[in-house]
Amino acid sequence: MPGLLRGVARTAVISGTATAVSNRVSRRQAGRWAEQDDARTAADQQAATSAPAAPQSHVDDMTAKIDQLRQLADLKAQGVLTEEEFAAQKRRLLD
Repeated sequence: MPGLLRGVARTAVISGTATAVSNRVSRRQAGRWAEQDDARTAADQQAATSAPAAPQSHVDDMTAKIDQLRQLADLKAQGVLTEEEFAAQKRRLLD
C-alpha cells in the first residue's frame, strides 16, 4: 500500500506543477496578446485620425459609377452592346 500512496502522491504533485506552469504560460501569453492588441488599436486610431476620410458623396458617386460599369459590361456580354458602344459609354461615364 505505501508504494501505491507514494505513486498517487507523486502523480498529484506532477499534475499540480504542470497545471501551475500551464496557467502561468497562458496568463503570460494572454498578456502579450493584449499588448499587441493595444498597440494595434493605437496604430489603427492614429491611422484613422491622420488619413483624411473621403467625402460620402464622392464614395456614393464612385459606387454608382461602378454599378453602371457593371451593367454596361453585362449588356456587352449579352451582345446588346458592341465593343465600340461599350467603349463610348464607358468613356462618357468616367469623364
